[in-house]
Amino acid sequence: MLKSTVDKATGFEKRFENIGTVVFEEATSASKAIALEISNLIRVKQSQKQPCILGLLTFASAKLVRLHKEEGLSFKNVVSFNLDEYYPMEPDSVNSYVRFMQEQLFNHIDILPENCHVPDGTLSKEEIRDYCDQYEVRIEA
Repeated sequence: MLKSTVDKATGFEKRFENIGTVVFEEATSASKAIALEISNLIRVKQSQKQPCILGLLTFASAKLVRLHKEEGLSFKNVVSFNLDEYYPMEPDSVNSYVRFMQEQLFNHIDILPENCHVPDGTLSKEEIRDYCDQYEVRIEA
């Protein structure tokens, strides 16, 4: 249930959602649980012959790579949209999220290259607004 109040100082409405939260004792347990949840979602979508759309923060999970290599988890039906990239940034820069995702995840699984989307850090400032609008359209599609 969504609850809201109005902040008297700013006049802005604050909304509060009840979001299920799980607290883990250590990061490795959390990583394992998240990888399992993602792999289950991928498998369900595969069984339904549907794409599995993932919005990714810049992370790579060794657990997902292990599931692919050791248990045969396929990413062929996965379409990923990363949510961030530095600006300005060349995709082969050591600090680029494009490079990070390639090195840590995409190069180790069977995801189709055309299904990997990371924002473009090489655009001119004038191109950014239009690019972001189109990126949102691709996510919605």
